[in-house]
Amino acid sequence: MAQEVFWRAKSLEEMTSNEWESLCDGCALCCLHKIEDEDTHEVFYTSVVCHLLDLETRRCTQYEKRCSLVPSCVKLRPEDVKEFHWLPRTCAYRLVHEGKDLPDWHPLISGRAESVAEADASVLSWYEVKDNQISEDDFVDYVIE
Repeated sequence: MAQEVFWRAKSLEEMTSNEWESLCDGCALCCLHKIEDEDTHEVFYTSVVCHLLDLETRRCTQYEKRCSLVPSCVKLRPEDVKEFHWLPRTCAYRLVHEGKDLPDWHPLISGRAESVAEADASVLSWYEVKDNQISEDDFVDYVIE
């Protein structure tokens, strides 16, 4: 009998740090800047990406120091996932928290990191400009419809 995969067998809080990190599919959608409506708390994604993102690998170039280098960067922790309503609908952390399956293109399913970009499920499908190339006041001009 096949052993159940860890993301179905464990809660986010029960996962080891390696299991937790492996849930990240590398889509980098969380690296897109978001704008929140102050009245409705609705979150709008922009096509502006963090300047620390390596677009080739879709990984942060300063992962360990990202929160000190970019104060608006959020360090996602298992106990906080339920609070992050802004996570993309395809985010594995959100999917596992909601009791849903990972998509076929997720590297833990496909066995290939490239499957994320091939499925058009990454930041590469949305990215237009890095945040250090424009004024923060202009982010609103890049809201994704």
